[in-house]
Amino acid sequence: MAGPSRPPQTADVFDEAVRGTCDDASLCKRYAISVGYWKDPYIEYFVRQPKERKAPEISRGYYARVQGVSNLLAAFLKKTECNCQIINLGAGMDTLFWKLKKEASVLGEWRLKRNSGVRWKLCSDTIRDGAKPPLSKPIMESHSGESLLIDAHSLDSSRYAIIGADLRELPKLEEQLRRCNLDPQLPTVLVAECVLIYMTQEHSAGLLRWAAGIFPVAMFINYEQVNMADRFGQIMVENLQSRHCNLIGVEHCRSLETQKDRFLQNGWETATAVDMVTVYASLPPADVKRIEALEFLDEKELLEQLMQHYCLCWATKDSAGDLGLAEITL
Repeated sequence: MAGPSRPPQTADVFDEAVRGTCDDASLCKRYAISVGYWKDPYIEYFVRQPKERKAPEISRGYYARVQGVSNLLAAFLKKTECNCQIINLGAGMDTLFWKLKKEASVLGEWRLKRNSGVRWKLCSDTIRDGAKPPLSKPIMESHSGESLLIDAHSLDSSRYAIIGADLRELPKLEEQLRRCNLDPQLPTVLVAECVLIYMTQEHSAGLLRWAAGIFPVAMFINYEQVNMADRFGQIMVENLQSRHCNLIGVEHCRSLETQKDRFLQNGWETATAVDMVTVYASLPPADVKRIEALEFLDEKELLEQLMQHYCLCWATKDSAGDLGLAEITL
């Protein structure tokens, strides 16, 4: 399957379209949380309450996504006994730091965004002014340095850093991370949700090789589209193209095998991939029963089709095998 050709347009238009998908995803998450699919008391500080109702199959899909990523991340934290660091790539308006700060103690987290813009200004103003204690207080409490470093594009504290970075420019990315006291020798988990598909194959492969090369012990969690060669997948591609948002990395999303191969061909030792139907089936039956009672779902076939076209893929690198990262599963 050939990747969709990129129509003549400026890089700014393409990047803005990609950021638009982040806004859409954040609104969908906010709606699902408001209905009761899962709890996140921090998202309200980043995302307004949607005015329109979201389809229940969308909310169930996000529920499976959030739970699946959280379960893999929890398994990594358990294996490392929280002596680790987290790099959240293309994090958008993710609230992972605040949730983990409440639930457990981790050494550090880095959140990378290709272009921070207004979203970062919201966060920096909140922390600087202390206007929203649920956000600013956890950062202040976990910071042990003399002062927080905050500017228009970044935040650097002893436990949490936000970096405005372009994932295609790896030397600059590494320089910024090291400036924030990145420790390559520490077990590291990288998280990417619908990020790699917006990068060329060359750029995404470079990112995976860089991560495998710099971290001796690491895990990469990737949530992304899959099975994109069939008609349903093509409709997904065309819908995003109509919004000037081309899935330029879609070739790696042909199948679960291509998702795994991209890691194995770029320095990772193990790779596992499952579609979201499998993830959904792995979740606790009692909680699934609870969320299925929240809203009536008429289009069960559509939900299954959607879940067949998204997947979780996780790869590990732990040559000594001391931590047993290869054993991690849902």
